[in-house]
Amino acid sequence: MLEEAGIRAIPCASLDSLVAELAAGAGFGLITEEALANADLRALSGWIEAQPEWSDFPFVLLTQRGGGLERNASAGRYLGMLGNVTFVERPIHPTTLISLAQSALRGRRRQYEARARLVALHELADSLEVQVAERTAALSAGEARLRAIFETNNQYQGLMALDGTLLDANRTSLDGIKAEPEDVVGKKFWETPWFSATPGMPDIVRDAVAAVAGGKTIRREMLVNLPIGWRSFDFCMRPVRGADGEVVAIVPEAIDITERRQAEEALRQSQKLEAMGQLTGGVAHDFNNLLTPIIGSLDMLQRNRVGSERERRLIDGALQSAERAKTLVQRLLAFARRQPLQPSAVNVAGLVEGMGNLIASTTGPQIKVVTEAAPNLPHALADPNQLEMALLNLSVNARDAMPDGGTLRITVSCETLGPIHPAHLPPGDYIRLSVADTGVGMDEDTLARAIEPFFSTKGVGKGTGLGLSMVHGLASQLGGALTISSKVGIGTNIDLWLPVTEALAAADTLVAEPIGEQGHRGTALLVDDEELVRASTAHMLAELGYRVVEASSADEALSVIAREPALDLLVTDHLMPGITGADLARTVQGQRPALPVLIVSGYADAEGIAPDLPRLTKPFRQDELAAKIAALSLGDAVFVEDGA
Repeated sequence: MLEEAGIRAIPCASLDSLVAELAAGAGFGLITEEALANADLRALSGWIEAQPEWSDFPFVLLTQRGGGLERNASAGRYLGMLGNVTFVERPIHPTTLISLAQSALRGRRRQYEARARLVALHELADSLEVQVAERTAALSAGEARLRAIFETNNQYQGLMALDGTLLDANRTSLDGIKAEPEDVVGKKFWETPWFSATPGMPDIVRDAVAAVAGGKTIRREMLVNLPIGWRSFDFCMRPVRGADGEVVAIVPEAIDITERRQAEEALRQSQKLEAMGQLTGGVAHDFNNLLTPIIGSLDMLQRNRVGSERERRLIDGALQSAERAKTLVQRLLAFARRQPLQPSAVNVAGLVEGMGNLIASTTGPQIKVVTEAAPNLPHALADPNQLEMALLNLSVNARDAMPDGGTLRITVSCETLGPIHPAHLPPGDYIRLSVADTGVGMDEDTLARAIEPFFSTKGVGKGTGLGLSMVHGLASQLGGALTISSKVGIGTNIDLWLPVTEALAAADTLVAEPIGEQGHRGTALLVDDEELVRASTAHMLAELGYRVVEASSADEALSVIAREPALDLLVTDHLMPGITGADLARTVQGQRPALPVLIVSGYADAEGIAPDLPRLTKPFRQDELAAKIAALSLGDAVFVEDGA
């Protein structure tokens, strides 16, 4: 009947063969009650229990008494074992059997369709899990990258709620206050150590947070007191908006601009000192020209013992005052880096040792003077006379800083500097001359102005305020530097850095004895555009035995040279309108190589002057002029063309 209805049927002679066919695949099972009555049902029961969750295999059981328990006592047992079973009482009409078979097949087909949907759902779920895992990993990687950027950024950055509660802060900002996240997260931003130690700053930040929460962006420069010290910041707070445009959070960030501001302040200070240097240098140069005839004339009156005893005392006093004015001008020129220097190789350790007694007597018995020098130090490039004056000035300053006594320690060492140095010196070897005291020290404001000219912490009339500025100018002019460190109540340390030179230190030069009134020594050509200076110098040369021919300019001097065949000496000012003294000397040397030349200058501007050309610094006395002329006649110096 089933075959005729188009349903393939496989007859099974035993339950074992039935189980085998079921395992191979079937749409439903048609079993007679007699086949189950006395058979071993374990194999069939095992197969039924082993079905997957989606499977509920249909059975049709042919019985003699139907499926009701009142007529068929075994129906309950078969129902419990077979599960999805339909009881059919025999005899059965073919149409009923075929209808039951088709219904069972439809049910089985729906189970397979459900299985397919379930498999598809499982596959979809697996795919979704993979996608979720991939997206979660991508989000984690992105968050890790953002966190790495956040934590390694050299800017101070954070995140806070609209009420100012700090939610996060990066490592840079935490290092600035020497804190960990738990120290600040959850606190009001303005109550954290970034602002709490700066008077008035918490109120400013609180108001700024309120403004940013309202949608504004705040940016300003701040100077705050952090646990790491006072720092300057370019500070900004920006609102973070959500998808609807509403402000949902606040991002504070700050860039530490302390070094930039310090560099700008150093540049301003340098420019200010340069401007003051130009002013004081020009004034000092003019004063030198004024002092030259004053000192020269007073020196002549003193040497000739002119006037009564009282008048000679007045002359002596006037000359002493003029010499003090000369020293003051030298300090002004030193600050302006325009003092005439004679740099040479100097044994600084030997110079310090030689000045030990002078420094000890100058500082007094209350000050313990200690000098230390490393062995076998190279020589420094310096002007020994100016270096002695600088060391004496520093020692006097140290003495004045220790009114109740203390220790003055002078140390000489050799240091090799790299590319980074507080004084911005080029890399290389330098002699470091340190002068340290145990005095009252200086606060930051005083330290910032220490090298300004005329700035002094001493009482009125007790100092010119030019000591440190002179030493600073001397160091700069020699290619070195001056650095100062000080703490109130502890003392001050001043380091004078001088470049090392390979040259050997010169032996002490014998100073020629002043030349007294003599007979005719030849003809001297004197060139100076200042009439008073020229007149005073001409008188000195005349007393030294020279016939003096004067010229007020280099052009006039060249005319004199053209008509004066017999010249024995050329004395010329350096800075003159038109042709400078150095240019004049170069021209004259080209025409008359044997003619001795002496440059007279009150300026340190040595551009165009050969390094070996003798120079005499204004103002000067007659014996100083005589000594220079004597050195010329002994051949101690020769003019060398340097192309400058």
